[in-house]
Amino acid sequence: MQRTLIADALETENPREDITLCGWVRTRRDLAGCSFIEIHDGSSLVGMQCVVDHAGLAHAALDAVSTGAALQVRGALVPSPGKGQRWEVQTREIDVFGPADPQSYPLQKKRHSDEFLRGIAHLRARTNKYGAAFRLRSQAAFAIHDFFRNRRFVLVHTPVLTGADCEGAGEMFGVNTPAGFFHRPCHLTVSGQLEAEALAMGLGRVYTFGPAFRAENSNTARHAAEFWMIEPEMAFADLHDIMELGEALIRHVIEYVLAHCPDDLRLFDAYVDKGLVDRLAGMIVRPFARVPYAEAVRILKASGKIFIHPVVFGTDMQTEHERFLAEEHFCRPVIVYDYPREIKAFYMRANDDNETVAAMDILAPRVGELVGGSQREERLDRLLARLAELGQNPDDYWWYLDLRRFGSAPHAGFGLGFERLLMLLTGISNIRDVLPFPRTPGSLEF
Repeated sequence: MQRTLIADALETENPREDITLCGWVRTRRDLAGCSFIEIHDGSSLVGMQCVVDHAGLAHAALDAVSTGAALQVRGALVPSPGKGQRWEVQTREIDVFGPADPQSYPLQKKRHSDEFLRGIAHLRARTNKYGAAFRLRSQAAFAIHDFFRNRRFVLVHTPVLTGADCEGAGEMFGVNTPAGFFHRPCHLTVSGQLEAEALAMGLGRVYTFGPAFRAENSNTARHAAEFWMIEPEMAFADLHDIMELGEALIRHVIEYVLAHCPDDLRLFDAYVDKGLVDRLAGMIVRPFARVPYAEAVRILKASGKIFIHPVVFGTDMQTEHERFLAEEHFCRPVIVYDYPREIKAFYMRANDDNETVAAMDILAPRVGELVGGSQREERLDRLLARLAELGQNPDDYWWYLDLRRFGSAPHAGFGLGFERLLMLLTGISNIRDVLPFPRTPGSLEF
């Protein structure tokens, strides 16, 4: 089938006598002797208006044209006299691939709530908001691959099935496998970090971009059971290197979507988060702020602000604390580093004070924690001691410990939650709405 995407047709410089477009009907207006049918094919925010002269078209085809129907139209692409649109199609032929019953089709010409649209996630990509969200998701993913390729990182694919708990939190999904299949319990991975470390110790610079799973019974707007992670690992690198890398990555993606997704971003700015575009542009004007954890706690305590969760040194910061630092105190993204060792994972490198670890989080306005990373503990004796302290079985990490036995080297990396990044880029406040088919507690539809 030879057809033109609507996005390409809209960018055409000259009229065309013959063009074929396909799409789903968004609206239909009938006047005396003619109809105005707007179709969308998902390639752009803007659809194409097709003008149909009733006298020149079989009524049987036109009768089946209603909101939601899938069509092929053929005609002439001509300048449009209507406001806000450059082109329209003077339609000669319509083929209806699939009608949609106007009485039961759930997407009518009105604003639907996000909650309603989550219940019809199989159809919501046809709406302006979610079409824009998923196109921007695609562009952001491309920008991430572009960033790492230009820095000579190697894309690696790490296992989804694992027998080791990277985070040490036990919030993992068990996988029912045939008895004895793996000769040990099997889980869905929370992170590909450990395997990425092994590959970085041979390839130098690697990154993963894939799904991760956390069995955390949380129904907040920031958590999902299945999500996507970007996890770079660098050999011969320290904490400073990954702070620089994380900031550069976020700035690159923001710059990319500002340049390549103007229409979709304007929709989010107008209907989802007023001031979004200016805020994103402002994030790349100045360097990110940087502050040690202890200083961040001091700032929070001295703020005079009453938080729902009290600020206590030696505990993880809550989202309200993270957002205060990024939105109100520094008014830009902020990197908090050197966290107390008691609240961080076993693999993070101990600092000389033996009380903190070389860990960092990047906190962003409206989102909170966007990136979490660390310099990894490359010293075998320190790593063994930390595993014993946490009650972990070193036999479960024998290969990971081998990396410290055979040519150990300083190395560091981080994890960036892709959906959190998309929430930053779109202003969408619920993680369920940047995932095409969200998996959350009690929800496994579609």
